[in-house]
Formats: sequence, C-alpha cells, structure tokens
Amino acid sequence: MSIPPAANRDRDADTSPDAPSNATGFEDLLADLTASFVNVEPEALDDLIVDALRRIVQFLGVDRSTLGRYEHNSGQLMTTHSWAVPGIEPVPSPIAESRFPYLAPRMRSGSAVVFNRITDLPPEAAADASALSKLGLRSMATFPLSATGGPLGWLSFGAIRRTHVWTEPEVRRLRLLAGVFANAMLRRRKEVELKAALAENLALRERVEAENAVWREEVLHCREFDELVGESPALKRVLLQLEQVAPTDSTVLVLGETRTGKDLIATAIHKRSRRAERPLIRVNCAALPATLIESELFGHEKGAFTGAIARKVGRFEVADGGTLVLDEIGELPLELQAKLLRVLQSGEFERLGSTTTRHSDARLIASTNRDLETMSREGTFRADLYYRLGVFPITLPPLRERREDIALLAAYFVEKLRAKLGRQVTRIPDHAIADLMAYDWPGNVRELENIVERSLILSSGSTLSVDRLPGAHGVRPMQGAAPGPGTADDNRTLKHVERDHILAGCERCGWRINGAGNAAERLGINPNTLRSRMLKLGILRPATAHEGRSRSGRRLP
Repeated sequence: MSIPPAANRDRDADTSPDAPSNATGFEDLLADLTASFVNVEPEALDDLIVDALRRIVQFLGVDRSTLGRYEHNSGQLMTTHSWAVPGIEPVPSPIAESRFPYLAPRMRSGSAVVFNRITDLPPEAAADASALSKLGLRSMATFPLSATGGPLGWLSFGAIRRTHVWTEPEVRRLRLLAGVFANAMLRRRKEVELKAALAENLALRERVEAENAVWREEVLHCREFDELVGESPALKRVLLQLEQVAPTDSTVLVLGETRTGKDLIATAIHKRSRRAERPLIRVNCAALPATLIESELFGHEKGAFTGAIARKVGRFEVADGGTLVLDEIGELPLELQAKLLRVLQSGEFERLGSTTTRHSDARLIASTNRDLETMSREGTFRADLYYRLGVFPITLPPLRERREDIALLAAYFVEKLRAKLGRQVTRIPDHAIADLMAYDWPGNVRELENIVERSLILSSGSTLSVDRLPGAHGVRPMQGAAPGPGTADDNRTLKHVERDHILAGCERCGWRINGAGNAAERLGINPNTLRSRMLKLGILRPATAHEGRSRSGRRLP
C-alpha cells in the first residue's frame, strides 16, 4: 500500500477536502450495511450491494465504486457490481490483466493497492499508470475480498473529477467494509451454486420422470420378440446391413411397407449399439396433431401456449446419449422439418417458449412407408432433410418377397400365442402352409400374426385350422410359389416343421455343414448348433462309400 506523507497531502491545490472524518458516521454506516446484508433475501442481494456502493461513494465524496470477482479458470477480473456518480462510466468487464501487469498480481495475492495520484506508482508500474490515465482515474483505493480457500475478488474506489487523499483512518475503515462485502460475495456465490445445483437437480428429475414415462410406453409398445424370424436371402441382406451400421452413430432411414417390422429393426440397431444402456425413445409422427409434434420433440416451457400448465421435457432431451426413433417421418410437417434438420446437423434446439439453446446427443433412426425421394421432388418433404436422413437406408422386403419365411413365422406365432389363448395346437397341416404361402399378405407380418391368432381361436384340437384368408376363395399356391416343406401329412407337429426345414436346407447345400455355401450358413445358425439339432431331431446324412460310422452304427452328421 502506498500513502504519501501527510505534509504532501495538504500542498496539492487540486486535492479535495478529506472525506468526512466523522468516525461515528462511518461506524453507523458500517453497522447499517452489516445488518442489511445479514437480513437480506437472496433475490434482493444484488440490489443491496449496488445501493451499498452508492452510499459509500457518497460518504467518501469519490466518483465510483466497483465490486469484482476473480475467474480462476479464465484468469479474468470480472466486474459484478458498480455504481458511479452521473456522468462517470462504470468499470467495463472483463478487465484484461495484461493491461495491469503491476496491479493485477497484487490484487490476486490479497494486497491492497492505494494511491492518491498516479505519479505515486513506482516505475515498474508504468504500463498500469498509462492504462489508468486513459481511464481518467486520478486516485484509487482497492482492497482484496478474501475467504477461506483464497481470494474472492476486490472492492475498489476511484476519484476521477479530482484527486482524493486517502487517510490512514479511512483506509482502516474501508478494510472493514471489504470484509462485509467479502461475506456478501461469498454468500452470493453460495446462492449461485445452490441455484445451479437445484436447477441441475430439477432438470435431472424432469429427465428421469420423462424417461420413466417413455419407458413405460416402450414396455407397452415392445413386442415379445426382438429379432426378425426367417432365413430368406432378402431378410439376410437386411440383417447384414443392420450389423454393419449398428455400432456406428450414423443416422438410419428404415424404409418398407406397413407392418414389415421397421420397429424391430430400430430396436435391434439400438441394442447392438454403444448406446444400448441409454433409453430408446419412439415418437410416431403420424399419431400426433401437427400442433403438438414440436412440443413432443423439443419440449415447452410453462405458459408457452394455451394448455401448457407445466414445463415439459422433449423427447430429444430424454433421448440424450440414447436413440430416438421417429416413426412415419414422412408425416412430419414442413415447418418442423427445418428444426429437425438443425438438430441433426448441430444437435441444438430450443424448447417452445424459451430462448435457451439446448443440446442433445441422440442418435436418430427414422422410418416410413412413404416414398421420400418422390416427396422431395414434389416439394412435400425437404430435399436437404431427405439426404441427411438417408445416410444409411435399409429397405425391408414385404412378406410376399420372402415367402420362404412364412412357414417359420407361422410356427413361431403358434408357439408364441397358444399358451396365451389356452390352446393345445401342435400341428400345422400342409394345406394350411400352402394357403399361407399363396396369399400376397398386403398387411405383411402383422397380418400373418393376426390370421394365426384368429385361427388359433377357431382351433379346438391339436391341429391348426387356418381361417379363410381375406378375399381368398379356396386359395392354393400361386403359379411358381414354393409349396410348404415336408411330407403330405396334414398333421405335422412344429418339431416336424423344423426337421423338414433343416432337411431341405441340408439337401440344397449337398449336406455341407462347414465351408463356403454350407447349410449352417444358409439356415443362419452356428455349425455346431446345427449338428446338435440334427442329432436331436434324428436327421442322418445319406451314406456314401467314404463316410465313417459311429460305434452305434449311426451315420455322423
């Protein structure tokens, strides 16, 4: 601290009279400010600090007072509160420490800096003196604000219109005031940290509640199986694409007719991704009114629109770190497509009724049964969004293009539904398989499941009695359609269906279990698993001159 000798203070013609020397008046001010800070409500603290700075400036007869904090991360001096007499500009924020290489380190170290004239500064403070002169400052007294753990900030008083002489008693009293402001700043920092913690806790609670609500919907939405059933080449191509894209974070566009299993593909992609432990969130763009889709996707603040009686967390926030599935993306209104494109490109969005930009790291999987390419040409779907969604398209084949899977799917649905419906069906007759394979299935897999369920309801014995298919009159295999596998026995069990299926696969592959084009690969199972199933089902490979036999005489598969 630098204070000129008393003899020099009185010789300066430009020096104002000392600040009021009434010690009692200062003690009253100090006591009043201390009591005010103790009883103030948190929301009124900022206004009280500014008013306290005003009262001190007026008591001292100076021009400006500033309260600031240290930013330990950025190394900046940030002005938090300031008051100045009319015509005097407040101190700007942040204050670049590079402009004050002498003063800034002393302020950070907890040392007071006091001078009556800029010329009182030592030669090594030449850069600081030049910067202060440009700001019009003549006299300054700066005191550190400290608490347990280190410095918090500073309290500064400055004279601009005329020089102010800081007396020893005055400096001592201002040090006491600095302690009052240090407590106020510490309290304010605690309030800010508490508010931030409460806000974070509220946001986390809202997110957890939203996730729980969505997960409850997912439980209701989820089907009892999570894999596509079948071994047709068309389905295998889809599964290969799925395995390739699942480990990445790329956007996936699932295309296909209604009820071809697009939801199962989305689920399988999520379960095989690195986001599997995070939520899988679904939004059906066709099931919501256009006025509600934006709120559903991005959320809204209380009062954002009529009926918004509470804050709502959007699905993009809930799916942060997980996967968001937008079913029927082709139904999304044009005005929302631009906002969706922005989220895909930058991960940024705003809730309805809020200007705060939020971020989401959600992987997007979109699905539709519409021709987005044609829609983009016609102007009913944004071309830029279509190209952004189509990073990795997967097209699901309709059931009529994978007839090889119909028998397996029918057997699967029988096994799945018979216990639920209280039926003892264990056999699917050949003519039923032939009828199922001859039908074109406009409703795809879901229609097949419904037909099997209805047939189970109508079946009273152990044989499935297939209900007449919609629009079919004595349906039989179409021209060129493959008949159902197996014998002509109409009372085959599900075990027989599996046995015939494996037999057909082995025969097509020349009974090769290993190597290129082998039966296990065609059937989509492990070779060891295939051998085990063959032994269990009693499937024997035809004997040749070079085949060996086991000790029991059974031909080895």
